[in-house]
Amino acid sequence: MTVIIGLVIAFASLIGGFAAMGGKVMVLWQPWEVLIICGVAIGAYVVANPLKTIKDSVTATSDALRNAVPAKRDYLDVLALLYGLMRELRSKGRNQVEPHIEDPNSSAIFQNFPKVLRNASLTTFVCDYFRLIIVGNARAHEIEALMDEELHTIHRDQMKPYHAMTILAESLPAIGIVAAVLGVIKAMGAIDQSPQILGSLIGAALVGTFLGIFLSYALVSPIANKIKSVRESRLRPYIVVKQTLLAFMNGADPQIALEHGRKTISDSSRPTIDEVENETMAAASGGADNIQDLQGAA
Repeated sequence: MTVIIGLVIAFASLIGGFAAMGGKVMVLWQPWEVLIICGVAIGAYVVANPLKTIKDSVTATSDALRNAVPAKRDYLDVLALLYGLMRELRSKGRNQVEPHIEDPNSSAIFQNFPKVLRNASLTTFVCDYFRLIIVGNARAHEIEALMDEELHTIHRDQMKPYHAMTILAESLPAIGIVAAVLGVIKAMGAIDQSPQILGSLIGAALVGTFLGIFLSYALVSPIANKIKSVRESRLRPYIVVKQTLLAFMNGADPQIALEHGRKTISDSSRPTIDEVENETMAAASGGADNIQDLQGAA
């Protein structure tokens, strides 16, 4: 919502200020200049990026416009899921936990947290490292190094739309100049026309330069930075999982291990200790009931 509000303020200030200075707003409406700038920019974007990055850029832009970042509820779900798995591993052993890891879609513990389960990447991240814990041969520092490497890879992949759009924003002023040059070429072809017609053509050409700069610094670049902010926020649950599991591997009780993960959450979204405790207790109770129901049905 803040993105939409910001864009409305920017456009309103631009058009309102130009009109207040006595400018004719319709002079700014140059659809062929817009076509040249946007067409060249989109074409260059397609040339420079693989199809996967182009598709991901659409998703990232949508997420940025909606500010789709994890909320307190999402973090509580992750923490409660981890608590349920750690509690099962401590109380029942590896054989009872392994079915939850091998097939999370059929797991009573995972089914309590459908939002986490819908995040296939995060679910795989949790299952992979619980599987390594179950194997029991890896040391905590080895797991930490592996997690760091995977998180670096995930971060690099998640930032591809940001880097691509940043390059696009940097190129837009030059593309605007190209459109302006084409407009000047057109104006020079009408050099024998009246000053009124010639002035209109030159004004239209200058709109190309204006549009390139405006689209770069007031639209594409801010959206790119918003994409970066949102994507980095969406990586935070992975950090929570990492710190929680490392503490658990180093011998911390499940409830204490959760505190290691909770402390990595920013203040604006961080649940309190009491909220985490209430959530994990409720989830543990609900998970036990679901497991008994599945066993009874079997």
